[in-house]
Amino acid sequence: MSEVFESIERGMLEALAFAKGNDVGAIVHQFEAIDIKKIRKDVGMTQVDFAQAFGISVGTLRHWERGDRKSTGPALVLLNVVAKEPEAVLRALSLAA
Repeated sequence: MSEVFESIERGMLEALAFAKGNDVGAIVHQFEAIDIKKIRKDVGMTQVDFAQAFGISVGTLRHWERGDRKSTGPALVLLNVVAKEPEAVLRALSLAA
């Protein structure tokens, strides 16, 4: 077997072990649910402006704000960063001076 295949196989076996609850030394980042409406209001944006600024559909944002759905994955990470450093995110997206 090639080195690449062995590396992929090792990664898959580790992922399966982790999924079964075994400690494989993986670093897991978990974020708590956040109040997206509060974040949006703290930034001083309408739903439409916030959705456009951060690449979220307005419908999805509304579902999050009502609690019908929860943000997950990269969206949850982005929202946590926006909650802590909104100006930095807006600057990085070239939306603020």
